[in-house]
Amino acid sequence: MKKFLFYVIALFCIVFLIPSICTKTKRQAQTKDNIENVEETKSTENNDTSTYPKYNYSNFATIKLYHSKTGEIEELPIDEYLYGVVSAEMPVKYDIEALKAQAVVARTYTIYQITHSNGKHGDTDICDNYACCQAWISKEDRFAKWEKKEAEDNWQKIVNAVDSTQGKIITYNGEVIDAFFHSNSGGITETASNVWGGQNFPYLQSVETSGEDEYSEYNSEVEISKEELINKIRKKHSEIEINYDEQDSIKIIELTESGRVKTIKLGNIEIAGTELRTLLGLKSTNFSFEIRDNSVIFFVKGYGHGVGMSQTGADSLAKQGINYEDIIKHFYYNVQIVDI
Repeated sequence: MKKFLFYVIALFCIVFLIPSICTKTKRQAQTKDNIENVEETKSTENNDTSTYPKYNYSNFATIKLYHSKTGEIEELPIDEYLYGVVSAEMPVKYDIEALKAQAVVARTYTIYQITHSNGKHGDTDICDNYACCQAWISKEDRFAKWEKKEAEDNWQKIVNAVDSTQGKIITYNGEVIDAFFHSNSGGITETASNVWGGQNFPYLQSVETSGEDEYSEYNSEVEISKEELINKIRKKHSEIEINYDEQDSIKIIELTESGRVKTIKLGNIEIAGTELRTLLGLKSTNFSFEIRDNSVIFFVKGYGHGVGMSQTGADSLAKQGINYEDIIKHFYYNVQIVDI
């Protein structure tokens, strides 16, 4: 009888319990695999570069980069060069579509400089000085500025932004554009002629962008003593005299269409808002001011010359679900995005 019961129990385990345990284990393993796959998908969403074949750039495959601090010349594949530009010019925390827009704008700017430089940098194509051309940083130096645990993922995000837009440039009427860009427009961009004079580019019109006021670059203040203000301006205009007791001793004479200061009166002289920005180190020409007892304070909106694509504006649009092509077409009027 005992032997019979043993056989019955053993048969029950074989028929019911063991398959149940195996099925549960298999489901747990599948669940674990699914979770790992989801996590891997999330972590590589912005970083997968394996799907992008190398683009044939023909005449623009290699860039001769002039290092302004050392005088050295380095030859780089164009997209490898752009990894350094995008990582130097735009925060990696920005949305991937904003980074893609920056990659296309930087590539366009590079091609324009190569074809229109007129020997500006001798036998080289472009320099790494942001005040002259566009900023650039090496991978090693970029890694040193990032948190170690985030560096590789950050770099792959940059690489993805560049590689996923390989060969793409911006044109107007079939010609590559001069793709200016800046940090923050203060909510509205500026036309080129109001910054550098000369004729306007038809694709560089003044456009408004919402959401830029949420970035730290939107507002800044500069307070300077009355005496120092005169001394700074006197470096370029020795004849300046300001009697702060007089009404309108400092007065904005003219604004541009975007609301930036075009001309300002300072005592006995009038100068361009762009010149005052340079002399005082203001972040933009979109400013107002207040004369106090012993100082003058400037309230500044935006950061940069204001022409072309606003980087914070690009990120704001990207966060609203706008893709990189439409971001570019928002800032550059009536342009086309084409392969070189």
